[in-house]
Amino acid sequence: MKEEKMALPTSFDMTFAPTTRLVSVVRRFVLSLYQRILADAEVSSQLALVTHELLENAVKYNIDDETMLRVTMTPQNDSTSNISVTIRTRNRATPENIQLAERLITRVREAEDPFMFYQELIIASAEAPEGSGLGLARIRAETEMTIDFKIEGDEIEIVAHAQVRPGGEP
Repeated sequence: MKEEKMALPTSFDMTFAPTTRLVSVVRRFVLSLYQRILADAEVSSQLALVTHELLENAVKYNIDDETMLRVTMTPQNDSTSNISVTIRTRNRATPENIQLAERLITRVREAEDPFMFYQELIIASAEAPEGSGLGLARIRAETEMTIDFKIEGDEIEIVAHAQVRPGGEP
């Protein structure tokens, strides 16, 4: 029996105390939800990966008991069947960690070859695994999603965005 695709747009927000265990639970939820909505295992897997990496950072660098996750999908009004996908996390962090994230995201965005940049970070992280930026670089290299951020006081919002085409590449 063929599964029916769910209608777009769709979005959800979660606010919770981040723990390593919940990161995996939320990843599985995102994977399952978007496999049903998109009927595309590859794109759904990429969205789950992005969610996992962003939440893992929130767990590692959060300074209180609250992290926000928002995932939004909206169909585009063109003839290509593209869907706009945005995954964002927001949490409080120390000024040092906010500066670290700002520098890393800027480097990820400016990398001419995201895959080569990711490979370079893998090598460098062997010596300094703390704050390596591997997750953010992985998002850019493996999913081709853009990475951005917004800072308000001691809160940082990290945003991954892409136009995806179910059955095709992001």
